[in-house]
This record gives sequence, C-alpha cells and structure tokens, in this order.
Amino acid sequence: MKKSILFIINPISGGKSKTNFPGLAAKYLDQRLFDARYVFTERRDHARELVGKNENAEIVVAVGGDGTINEVASALEGSAKSMGIIPCGSGNGLARTMAIPLKDSDAVARLNRLNSTLIDSGSLNGQKFFNMAGVGFDAHISGRFAEHKERGFGGYIQTTFREINSYQSQNYILEIDGQRYERNAFMISIANSSQYGNNAHISPFASVKDGLLDVCIIRPFPMYIFPVMGLRMFAKTAHRSKFVEIIKGRDIRILRETEGAVHLDGEPQVMNAELNIQVKPLSLRVLV
Repeated sequence: MKKSILFIINPISGGKSKTNFPGLAAKYLDQRLFDARYVFTERRDHARELVGKNENAEIVVAVGGDGTINEVASALEGSAKSMGIIPCGSGNGLARTMAIPLKDSDAVARLNRLNSTLIDSGSLNGQKFFNMAGVGFDAHISGRFAEHKERGFGGYIQTTFREINSYQSQNYILEIDGQRYERNAFMISIANSSQYGNNAHISPFASVKDGLLDVCIIRPFPMYIFPVMGLRMFAKTAHRSKFVEIIKGRDIRILRETEGAVHLDGEPQVMNAELNIQVKPLSLRVLV
C-alpha cells in the first residue's frame, strides 16, 4: 500500500518562492510509493497545527528552515511517524548535519529511499528544540533577524554586524548534571547538532545521536577577534579557541540575572531568568 505523505510548506522561508514546489515534488517523488498532499503555512505555529489536523499522514515533510522543522518535529517527537526535511531556510543547520541535500529535487528524490534514523531532541522550559538553542548574543540576534525584511544568510550577517558592538555580556550560573559553574558569557549555545547553520560549527564533535547536549560557553572576546572566531567555526576548530568552553550534559540549569531572549532552532522568544534544559534520547524519526 502507498504511504500517506504530507508536505508542509513555509512559503517565505529562506526568502525564495515555494509556489511551484508541489509540481516539482510530484516530478521527483515516486508515485508508486506515496499518496502525497501539500499544504502551505500561513503564520507562526501553523505547521504544528497542520500536523495535528492530518493525523492519518504516516510521513510529514517540513519544507522550510530550522523554525519550520522545529514546529513539525515538535508535533511528531515521541511518535512512530517519520519526518522528512526539504531544507529551504537561511541556515539549514539540522539538514546539513544529517547530510540532506540542499537542492529541492535531490532532497525530494532522497525521500524515495525511505531510509530513517532516530535522533535526540532537547527541551528548554518544556519547549522542544532539535538543532540548537541558546541565550545571549545569538538569541538577541535571532530576535533582531526576525524583524529584518531581508531573509537569508546575507540578512543575518548584516544584523550581526549592526548589533555586535553594543551588546553586553552577562553573568550566568550553570548546573550541568549536578556540577556548578559560574561564567560571564557573551553567549551560551545548547547544541544538539554541531552547527548553527551554513556550516558554522560551534561544537564540531556534537552528535544528534549520543544522548547528550553540548553546552557551548563563549566568553567575552575583543572585537578584533570576531573574524577569527567566524573562521574557526567554518574550519570546525571553534573548540580550540581559549574563548570557547564546551561541557557535555543531560540535565542543565541556567540562571541569569533577569528574564530575556532565548532562541529554539533560531526562533526567538522571551523566557524567565531560570532555564531548565533536558535531552530526550532518540525520540524523533527522520528520513535521511
């Protein structure tokens, strides 16, 4: 019997039109294997709602960036259903980590293999993430980038350079698997995968299958070092910097001075000063 597959398409992710996507998918999807449906999101959190309204779908494919993937994956996590990914975002961190093709036709064709694997998921104050969460500068930038009219990597870089000189580091208390740490940090990234996106690896040895999260603490650094920090991430050597400390853990608590910005897979929001983070091993099935 054919498998029921639902494509949930974010029409604005990555700044490129998805109007023709259903036609392209129909061309490269094996029609002998699948009974396909296509729906477009209309607002934030709509992808999550669409999963709930289409309970008969055996496979749900997120067509978008890490934020769209987060919504679909949050609805599927812990179930027997599989998630597919067609990466169409600004960074595509999780898709790159899992070696999913960035070209739409190749990513659709890959679904025909029906190869799946289980990956870990994380939760931050009860909300799920699958690639990366964070506080500090990257959360601040996620909020500013969400307001930016220009999507894509170029818009993200513009926002970063506009904000970096005025951002102030903060004091944090961290408890990681019962061990206490006090740090002044420019930002703290909680990495399930190794990278933010665009092959910028903050924790090169992080794995989505090891049952651990990598707490990446970036200490304050002089601004002239910023280009070097960027090059280190693209060269997968960020862990060698004296400004980067990585601690692996399963149960993580972060206390900061006040409530403020966080991000979950690049999507910003405001949360309380206390952040509780856990990993749920091998809880999401993904087609790869």
